[in-house]
Amino acid sequence: MKEKSFLPLVSVMLVQPTLALCEEPGKLSDKPNIIYILADDLGYGDLGSYGQQQIETPNLDRLAREGMRFTNHYSGQAVSAPSRCVLLTGLHTGHAYIRGNDEVASRGNVWSHEAMLADSSLEGQRPLPAQTVMIPRKLKEGGYTTACIGKWGLGYPGSVSTPNKMGFDFFYGYNCQRQAHTYFPPFLYRNECREYLDNKLLAPGTKLDKGADPRSEASYAKYMQNDFAPDLMFREIQDFVERSKDEPFALFWTNPMPHVPLQAPEKWVKYYVDKFGDEKPYTGNQGYFPCRYPHATYAAMISYWDEQIGILVQQLKDLGIYENTLIIFTSDNGPTFNGGSDSPFFDSARPFKSEAGWGKASLREGGIRVPMIASWPGKIPAGTTSDLLCAFWDIMPTMCDLAGVKAPETDGISILPTLLGKNRKQKKHEYLYWEYPEAGGQKAVRMGKWKAFVKNIRKGGRKIELYDLESDPREQHDVAEQHPELVKKVLEIFRTEHVDAEIDAFNLPVW
Repeated sequence: MKEKSFLPLVSVMLVQPTLALCEEPGKLSDKPNIIYILADDLGYGDLGSYGQQQIETPNLDRLAREGMRFTNHYSGQAVSAPSRCVLLTGLHTGHAYIRGNDEVASRGNVWSHEAMLADSSLEGQRPLPAQTVMIPRKLKEGGYTTACIGKWGLGYPGSVSTPNKMGFDFFYGYNCQRQAHTYFPPFLYRNECREYLDNKLLAPGTKLDKGADPRSEASYAKYMQNDFAPDLMFREIQDFVERSKDEPFALFWTNPMPHVPLQAPEKWVKYYVDKFGDEKPYTGNQGYFPCRYPHATYAAMISYWDEQIGILVQQLKDLGIYENTLIIFTSDNGPTFNGGSDSPFFDSARPFKSEAGWGKASLREGGIRVPMIASWPGKIPAGTTSDLLCAFWDIMPTMCDLAGVKAPETDGISILPTLLGKNRKQKKHEYLYWEYPEAGGQKAVRMGKWKAFVKNIRKGGRKIELYDLESDPREQHDVAEQHPELVKKVLEIFRTEHVDAEIDAFNLPVW
């Protein structure tokens, strides 16, 4: 195919913030626009501002320099759908309705992309109950126009839990996270309806043609088609911002990147091939699509997205609304281990372990500690770093404070005082709690410098491991025997924070 044109790299100069702070939470004189940018499988160490040495992220690094960087921020879960459920409801995985990925296989052949193309009822993940209160519903109470552009994953088409039915005025992107296993899909959704693209169905997992030379770029041509979904979604983001500029808006940009498959614009792949040199091809033995230059393509995906973020910031400036816009960037969980990605090569979870079993799909630090950057010129003190212990379930009360509406009952606390530099007014968590019904069953607690972890619960595992994260961030030295009083406290937290899930497959033994 001919090379598509991509928007040029923008050099973004952000307005220098002052330390002047606005009014008390819930009494903001001018409600800010909110742009919440959620990466998919981006590691704690995948950004330059968090220590990445090989992947270039100048626009996000600039947001970090001129805003606030969080070092103790955690995702809602170790995998996608439940992490998004926690984010949007404010309930941690001991209380959330969705606690693991669930494709609802009882519907039929849900893993066949041919079947899903023919029958939309096979798409998507388990829906939440219709009455579930999500962030967009609360923001609409505060007068916000709301949009979700990217990936949904919390209810199949036609269910009671589509983005529009859960409070988003506008949705564009992938309803189903399995459909997001290609960046050249045959269709995306505009609100409740499919919008077919100029791409043919190429089922994820399709291998190289028989006899193809794995070192020839020509062998990989079929994996690059015409309509590149991230380009289309970014166009919708720009359109939404343009038409919403005169009223408060909240945009959730839930881009699937850098989740595999490894697919990126040619100009960025070439940039990193020149930087890294030749490399061994990925031929598809760990799922998803083969890729001629896996390291270069993974880096390209992140830099391409960083470029778009720079363009968006410039658009906000050109519209005169940048100073009244809060931008938050984070990731739904840690770095992955399949599809040709090589998290150890990039040290993607740095300073935590990045290997399989320690990143995505694990409650180890590499699986749930994620970067978070917050920028709001004139409100968030520039060049600051916060070690506040916080998590996805804090976003609901924080956004309710921004919108001036009463938050529903959640497991979270508003972190708006920290964002505004009013640390003395910040409430704090005594601990954070997770339970993960997949990967053998796991539980974890973070309290102060301590991290407790239990694995293989479904196989009878009951040993509580304990780590001092200040001296042992890679969780290598279990000190549980030296601190029986802490182990006892953790066990009590396990018992008090768990409520039986309504979906039996999500349930783990209390103890």
